[in-house]
Amino acid sequence: MDTLPPGQRSWNMSRIRGKNTKPELAVRSMLHRLGYRFRIADKKLPGKPDIVLPKYRAVVFVHGCFWHRHTGCKYAYTPKTRCEFWSQKFEANVLRDETNLSLLKTAGWLPIVVWECEIKHDAVATLGRVSKVLQRRLKKLSV
Repeated sequence: MDTLPPGQRSWNMSRIRGKNTKPELAVRSMLHRLGYRFRIADKKLPGKPDIVLPKYRAVVFVHGCFWHRHTGCKYAYTPKTRCEFWSQKFEANVLRDETNLSLLKTAGWLPIVVWECEIKHDAVATLGRVSKVLQRRLKKLSV
């Protein structure tokens, strides 16, 4: 059972941000320091990616493990109350993510997913992975 009154729970949920989250800001900051130039949240692309790198024809999604159901992650827990609601919510989120990634690939974009827990545990390694993928992409585009 929820220990908070409905008004307090509503207020708490309203504080969950969808953009400019700490993990997203961390990734943007590190990419910028490495010299990558990008756009933020291009509404014209499927899924409104968090970071768009036009030169590389690549996009980066910074996913929260809870909302986007990072498989095997301790942050991807399911609340104990209203299980059916949460189950449907999470299934819809995952399906929407898969659809958007597929649409981006079909349109010739390279989607990269960065998970919240990756940034928390080892941001440097995560950024290294993203940077390697982008460099390979640039070589492929320039050939």
